[in-house]
Amino acid sequence: MKVLVVGSGGREHALAWKLLQSPNIDRVFCIPGNGGTATMPNCQNVSLSIDDFEGMLRFAQVQGVGFTMVGPELPLALGIVDYFQAAESLIFGPTQEGAMIESSKAWAKTLMAEAQIPTAASATFNDLESAQAYVQQQGAPIVIKADGLASGKGVTVAMDIAEAIAALERIFAGQFGSAGETVVIEEFMTGQEVSVLAFTDGQTIRPLCPAQDHKRLGDGDTGPNTGGMGAYAPAPIATRELMAKVQTRVLEPAIAALRARGIDYRGCLYAGLMITPEGEPKVVEFNCRLGDPETQAILPLLDTNLDELILACIEGKLANFPPLKWKNQAAVCIVMAAGGYPDKVDMGQFITGIGKAEDIGAFVFQSGTRLKNNALVTNGGRVLGVTALGDNIRQAITNVYSAVDFIAYDGMYYRKDIASKAVV
Repeated sequence: MKVLVVGSGGREHALAWKLLQSPNIDRVFCIPGNGGTATMPNCQNVSLSIDDFEGMLRFAQVQGVGFTMVGPELPLALGIVDYFQAAESLIFGPTQEGAMIESSKAWAKTLMAEAQIPTAASATFNDLESAQAYVQQQGAPIVIKADGLASGKGVTVAMDIAEAIAALERIFAGQFGSAGETVVIEEFMTGQEVSVLAFTDGQTIRPLCPAQDHKRLGDGDTGPNTGGMGAYAPAPIATRELMAKVQTRVLEPAIAALRARGIDYRGCLYAGLMITPEGEPKVVEFNCRLGDPETQAILPLLDTNLDELILACIEGKLANFPPLKWKNQAAVCIVMAAGGYPDKVDMGQFITGIGKAEDIGAFVFQSGTRLKNNALVTNGGRVLGVTALGDNIRQAITNVYSAVDFIAYDGMYYRKDIASKAVV
């Protein structure tokens, strides 16, 4: 079978890599892909835009693609699944209406209230003055969120009122375009965050191995929010008891609430959770797709064929799918970024050492890369996701940083404390 993967990040490189491990898959196409997918055996990049639904559908039909796997949130929010389904072409992901669980934080908050899913108290605003007055009334710390898609950078955790007001002014001044026309203001929650990525066929929902992301740019969770600077799995804080609560209080109520709205949600539902000091899960946000970089830590641990799991969701057969199989190991992923990230970044820097990192057992998933005259150069903010396994988290940390030491490019930046919370 041939498979089409939509997207260009480390997540999509990891998806293509995992799909090709299945005996059922002989070729993967990536639209548009990156420098890593361009050089992976049995994988081919296709120069189309991720919003060119007509071109992608035509390509899938001509090539006889078995199914399409959508990586990023943007094409889902724009309705790629509706477009492919209208042509009876199999595709993994929620419809445009279902994708609103990520594309509108206000919409997601209303859904959570309907389903009685535990989450932060919040209020929604469409103008600066009202939002500022609310912040003054509530005090700080407080969380400011652009309502729409902002590539993981639309959230400000403001520790004082001045920081909150400044964030509101930037958003309403157009920092995120139409994504910032509405703002959601939330109470500040304390605890540890956990990412639970779950696959669903609209009726049954099954979580993958729980992970923990590191969203802040700097060590010690300092600096601005990013798309993610690293992840590890499994997250020790996500005990069996906690995961049972997540299943019954978050995942199943969310799917039931979507179904009550007439939404047949098939794909990945990502629950970003805050685990309170009392051990209770509260939803920080929902996403309509696999996480990046969590995917790069989770998939190397998965022993079940990914294509079979995806098809069970697409075909509505997840209830009868066998239990997922996992390696009895831990995985740590380090995101290596370009100089200047998350703001304006340097691009076109030559990358060396990936082969040496892979020689010692690491998986190097490429993101912001491209080939230039057969040489690999940087082409984005988050450049690489370097993942290594170990018999425990501590060993995986040692292994991944040993691999990172081999890689070099001008302006290279990465956090030195990924997964440190797991070994305290």
